[in-house]
Amino acid sequence: MENKLAIERKGRLPKTEGVNLLFNVISYTVVTVAAILCLLPFEILISGSFTDEKAIALHGYGIIPSKFSFEAYRILFKFPESIIRAYGVSIFITVIGTAIGLFVTSMTAYVMNRKDFKYRNKLAFFFYFTTLFNGGILSTYIFFVKYLQLKNDMLSLILPLLINVFYLIVMRTFISSIPDSISESAKIDGAGDFAIFMKLILPLTKPGLATIGLFYALDYWNDWYNAMLYITDPDKYPLQYLLFSTLQSAEAISRISKMASVVAISVPTLSLKLAMAVIATGPIILVYPSVQKYFVKGLTVGAIKG
Repeated sequence: MENKLAIERKGRLPKTEGVNLLFNVISYTVVTVAAILCLLPFEILISGSFTDEKAIALHGYGIIPSKFSFEAYRILFKFPESIIRAYGVSIFITVIGTAIGLFVTSMTAYVMNRKDFKYRNKLAFFFYFTTLFNGGILSTYIFFVKYLQLKNDMLSLILPLLINVFYLIVMRTFISSIPDSISESAKIDGAGDFAIFMKLILPLTKPGLATIGLFYALDYWNDWYNAMLYITDPDKYPLQYLLFSTLQSAEAISRISKMASVVAISVPTLSLKLAMAVIATGPIILVYPSVQKYFVKGLTVGAIKG
């Protein structure tokens, strides 16, 4: 009898293991459903970009195209050299702008964090003040065009976004988490301020640099407003502004044809918008996984320290 009970008990899972298994199953199920729900909008976005305009108007958006059409992409890639050139411009300003922005932001944050810097609080207030008040669009435009002579210049797409006060504060928080004893030990060994910054501070703030770098990259990649203000040469259009101007032209053609009481020119404005979003977000989706681990860690440290 005792042997029989022992065999039955062996075949059963302990109560704690059973609870853990149930918890894991529920957790994985919830996470899987949440992941699918997160991917669903992007799936609808891709599906809508390949859907016929009339089908969207009749049936709305769906996971699978109700009537397949390449019309939106045909319009966008009618002049493929323009898209390729615009991609090149966007990649250039994103890479260069992010690199310079990271260097300037991290160096400024390091100076503001130095306790032996007499004016660090005044400098911090100066940056904070710019978040409350600024000169406005007109004065900024005059400064860049008249005084810096940056009309149709790539620098006009880089300089306006070069430093962000919020990112500066976050970076300062990261640097403040580094013990002062590290810098002091390096000074005793004869290292200068720049050497300490380059060889000690930057390597120790990799999560912060990755997080802020991703933010800067998104800012530069998604920027079209500065191109509208300072760029008139179509060969220097970034991708976002080229797509924006293409959409504006398509909508203008559609409106004019309707106002003129002629047969309306069929321009797939709805699917065109979705196709533009697919083209614009593709590179960011490819880059994000490589910095995700730093991004999550960076946000966590910034939240705790902040």
